[in-house]
Order: sequence, then C-alpha cells, then structure tokens
Amino acid sequence: MQTDLSIDLDLIRRYNQPGPRYTSYPTAPHFTDEYGTEAFRRDLSEASSNTPLSLYLHLPFCQSLCYYCGCHMKVTQNPETIETYLTALKQEIDQLAAAVDTSRPVVQMHWGGGTPTYLSPDQIRDLGAHLRHRFSFASDAEISLEADPRTVTAERMAAAASVGFNRVSFGVQDVNREVQEAINRVQPIAMVEEAVGWAREYDYNGVNVDLIYGLPHQTLDRFDRTLDVTQRLAPDRIAVYSYAHVPSIKNHQRVIDQEALPSPDEKLRLFERALERLTGSQNGRAYRFIGMDHFARPDDPLSVAQDEGTLHRNFQGYSTRAGAEILALGISGISQLSGAYAQNVKAFPAYYDRIESDRLGTYRGYRLTSEDRLRRHVIMQLMCHFHLQKADIEERFAVDFDRRFASALEWLKPMEGDGLVTLTPEAIHVRPEGRLLIRNIAMAFDAYWRTDEEQPVHAQTV
Repeated sequence: MQTDLSIDLDLIRRYNQPGPRYTSYPTAPHFTDEYGTEAFRRDLSEASSNTPLSLYLHLPFCQSLCYYCGCHMKVTQNPETIETYLTALKQEIDQLAAAVDTSRPVVQMHWGGGTPTYLSPDQIRDLGAHLRHRFSFASDAEISLEADPRTVTAERMAAAASVGFNRVSFGVQDVNREVQEAINRVQPIAMVEEAVGWAREYDYNGVNVDLIYGLPHQTLDRFDRTLDVTQRLAPDRIAVYSYAHVPSIKNHQRVIDQEALPSPDEKLRLFERALERLTGSQNGRAYRFIGMDHFARPDDPLSVAQDEGTLHRNFQGYSTRAGAEILALGISGISQLSGAYAQNVKAFPAYYDRIESDRLGTYRGYRLTSEDRLRRHVIMQLMCHFHLQKADIEERFAVDFDRRFASALEWLKPMEGDGLVTLTPEAIHVRPEGRLLIRNIAMAFDAYWRTDEEQPVHAQTV
C-alpha cells in the first residue's frame, strides 16, 4: 500500500551524506583482482540448473557527450568502432554461453549504456538474434533497453520489438531548453512524444521515463514543466535520479558551471516537488513511490512485486525478478551470482585482448562470505520492502538477530527518535519519513561502511 509521504527538509539536511546505493553488497569498491576469470568460470559451472538467468549488455557508444554523464561510455561517429565492439561482444556471448548451463531460462534482459538506440536496426536485430541463438529465453521474459529520444526512430523501435524487447526507458532528464543546453542534451518535447508514441505503436508493454534533478539552471517552476510533460506522457514507471556532480572523477563535468547548479536546499525541494506531484492523485494518475528514486503505477509489475515481497535490487536498480543470477557482458559490466560478483574490464583495448584470448571480460570480483550473505539479505529487505521480521532472519541464517546486530540497532536508535524507523522486539519497520533516507538506514548493517578508514566516493543519500 502507498503511504502518504512528506519531506522534512531539516531532517533531510541533517542526514544527507555520501553513502552507497546498495545495488550490491558488498559494494563494488570492495571487489578485488583476487577473484578473476577462472573463479568466475568455476562458479558458473557449479551454479544450480534451477536458477534462472538475467542478462545485461553494456553498449557504451553515444553520438554526443552529455555533460552530466557518469557512465562508462564513448562518443563516436565511426561505424567501424561500433562494429569492432559488437564483434567482440558476440564472442563474449559465445564464451559465456559455453561456461553456463544454457537450459536455464533467461527471465530478464536489459541493454544499457551508453546509448543502445545508437545501434542501427540491423545491428539491433543481429545482436538480439545472436543472444536468442545462444540462450533460452522464457516466454514471459522482461526485455528492456535504455533509449535516447535523439537517436530513436520508428525503424529502431520496430527492430528491437522484433527480437523481443517489451520495455523501454527514455532518458528525458529535463524538458527546458536552457537546462538542456547547459548539459549538451537538446531534445524538443515533440521529439520525446514521438519516441514514446513509437514505443506504444510497437506494443511495448512498459514505457519508463528517466528524469534528473539537481541539473544546472533547474528551478521549481521549470521542473514543474518537466513533471507536466512527464505526467502527460503517462509512463508506467518514472525514475527521478539525483545528479551527482563529481568533476574530480568525471572530468567532462567541469564544463558545467557550478554557479548554475541548484543549492543543496533547492535541490531537495526539486525532489520534494516530484514526490508531491507523482504520488498525488491528480487525474487519477498517482504513482507508487517504490523507493530511492523509483516510482511506478500501482498495477505495474514493480508495485506488484513489492506487494508480494518479491521485489529485488541489483545493478540496474529495482527489479521484479528476484532469484535470477545476472550475467553481464561488455565493458564495465558486473555479473551477480548467488555467491559472487564479477566485473568486466573498463578499457576497450583490455576488453578486446581478454575476449580474443578467451578469458571472458572479467578482471576482478568478490566471493561473498556467510556474513556478507546475511548482511546483504537484511539490507535488501529494508531497501525493497521497508520492513523485516527478526524471526525470519533468525530462521534463515541461524543467528540471534539482536545479538548479531547490536551495534546496528544502537545506530538506529537516534533515527527512531527522529521518526524514521520503529524498532520493536520482533521487527524493524521503516516509517514513511524514513523511506527517503533508506540508504542511511541500510548503512547501519553495512560492516564495511562502519569499519573502512577511507570511504569510497559516493553520491549524497538524497
């Protein structure tokens, strides 16, 4: 059930700090090169044949650079550069298929980037057909891709639909011209509307829209216009991401005028406005606040999964297919097995060298300990469902919850005093006010966060 949500700006200011997004636990900075290709192959061969698969393909190419971008991407107008990568990617698909039981059904697939819709229709069809030749896809598989409206055409949407794509996420970010020019991503509203129209014409049963708050020149009035357009498009899901300005890590972000960025308080008010607008009941089109930065229609599979206790979280965010092991292909991709993570190299020359020598793309990873599995389960329960029963954890992992997590419960007591959580002898319940600070709450159970002398660079929790 959707619970009324509100933002206490003073409380948010007090708790807003850098922290992990918990798309994994432990988080990626703790991966090590002690876990490599051979360990990954061994774990793949030993995996249960009853466990379904989820595929992630990283397609890193873009036609131009968006200044806010934090992805592993490459701007190119050279068709040969893209073809070289696709050839290596298909080789990696073959190598991975040889290492895993391909009778395991693929229940989910996602193409991210970069810009998957920068591929030509023929390239989309060829890559999709190659995957279907090597893996067994479930008839009800959720197959999605990210789309830049500037590269979307009717032919590309038709090509993706022909190989089974049924969900698409459009990167809208903001509809105001001054904001778009400041981030080098100019896309008229009519272009976005046309792209969404093609998705519906070709029977995509899930249309998502991605927005970003905290961009240069954004104001409440301007963001209202973006929300107006978004609600008029009536997508099934909406993601409202926080812009992380880290020019020390992403050099191209130095192009953005820091003076044009909203102040921390103004940025919080932008998200507050999105929360108010999207969860309100205007025109009967209210969305469910799933958590973090995700909103979905009450009848969307994401909302249903949360109601049924099957919602999951992985490197693509919230997911409906809990229990599936993720196999990631392409540069920077991170595979997520039941007991391990494996990350691909991030540089093109190293990737091509590894694929050519039949070493997959893996260069580092992490094998979970029993303690990691316990803490991951607790964190994901809180992140996905905002509630956990201690007895369930005790029965599943044979631990005394209060004794094992005594320090975490102490960490949470001030949050209980601030109305963020309710702590009882039987359970931990995240109150409506705490949903916006769920990352802070999860951090209480992160053994690495609590003990690391030097914390990795993370975005603010709100």
